[in-house]
Amino acid sequence: MNAVKARALTSGNSAESIDQPTPLGAALRVRKRWLADSRRDVVELITIAASGIWAMHESIPAVVVGGGLGGLGVVRSLRRGHVPVVVVDASRSRPAMWSRWCRHVTVDRLYGRTLIDGLIALKRQIGEQAVLFLTDEMAVPTVSEWRRELEHAYRIRLPSESTVVDLSDKARFQRLAEEIGLPVPRSVIVEPTTDLRLLGELSFPVVIKPANKEAFYLGRTERIRKVNTLDEAIAVCTRALPNAGKVIVQEWIAGPDSNIYFCLFYRGKDGLIVSSFTGQKILSDPPEIGGTAICLAAPEVRNAIEPVTMAFADRVGFDGMGSLEFKWDPERARFVIIEPTVGRVDWQEEIATLCGVNIPLIAYRHETGLAPISVDRVPEDVAWRVSFIKRWPKQRSRSGTRVYDGYWRLDDPGPAVFYYVFYCTLEAIKKYALKPLLSAWNSGVIR
Repeated sequence: MNAVKARALTSGNSAESIDQPTPLGAALRVRKRWLADSRRDVVELITIAASGIWAMHESIPAVVVGGGLGGLGVVRSLRRGHVPVVVVDASRSRPAMWSRWCRHVTVDRLYGRTLIDGLIALKRQIGEQAVLFLTDEMAVPTVSEWRRELEHAYRIRLPSESTVVDLSDKARFQRLAEEIGLPVPRSVIVEPTTDLRLLGELSFPVVIKPANKEAFYLGRTERIRKVNTLDEAIAVCTRALPNAGKVIVQEWIAGPDSNIYFCLFYRGKDGLIVSSFTGQKILSDPPEIGGTAICLAAPEVRNAIEPVTMAFADRVGFDGMGSLEFKWDPERARFVIIEPTVGRVDWQEEIATLCGVNIPLIAYRHETGLAPISVDRVPEDVAWRVSFIKRWPKQRSRSGTRVYDGYWRLDDPGPAVFYYVFYCTLEAIKKYALKPLLSAWNSGVIR
């Protein structure tokens, strides 16, 4: 019996799931339905063609793997080109699964054989050879490994399998970058046999990361840790190695979050860069070491980091969606590469679309043989913010800047309604009520 669940949900289904008199009651009902769905091992594939999703469009569909904010940004970007979209995720609690601009399909996992079987089953319902967009980091190595099974079903553009491995592993990327002369922080790659006293050759503070993020996504280790002393670095590496297998220790590049920049791009047929965009973080979450919380366009540094990005893509034979993240090093007066993104869109990809550079739609049109679209002048008064909960930095003026919330759009309110009304409510209950009660119970204060 196929364990893949692939139910195409309409926006009407989403509306029914929140039709409750109180937010808490609605949240509990939604949670109950998710748990029930997760126990089903029967294929629940509703024929998407019969729902009318394709009948309304002549366009080739797009399939977006991953319903997080990155996936939501792709959905809203493709909607501008009237592209029919299906989002695939393992959970209905992801924001893109609540968007009115797509249909939704659930699978058990976004990695491994389960994902491949789900995508092949979905292709049989779609009929067309859809354009595949990856937004989930765990999906990239899976699709890369099984690409030969998917190439007949989807339009896929990825670097070679070996290049995906090299760029996804931070230790391998560090060695590659040093070999081809890319500017990267000084680092030590730590394996179980490494003499940890070698870390003393680095200047502190340092940041410590698992070489492969799979260990983090599977809950085996921390994503990143900044430490200030050699003893602390040795202790963190010693704890991380049994689960991570390999870690990389990099010298910390001093400076605020606003010193972090990125270059998003899509490299198409014959190595053609069909679109690119240069942006700047102005807030990370958590500060210094976290993901993008607020960002905007940075045309003033485009001529500094875009040539490095394009040279990198040429040297490694990059294909498809990717990016490089940089940080300005004030001590050496240069930009250094922090890390690449390979085979998928970035969390903050929508900032490019909001600034007139619609990379997902440009990539879609390139892969389907449609004429390219013109790119307007990139405005400097637009910002993308993951959530209004993240406050604008006090040290930076917001005057005249139009800030877009990652969840909220007036014409697509579903993701924000779910996130702010239900998800945040449940998280607040867990943090401020359930955890204190559990702590009191465990300590014997209440019985």
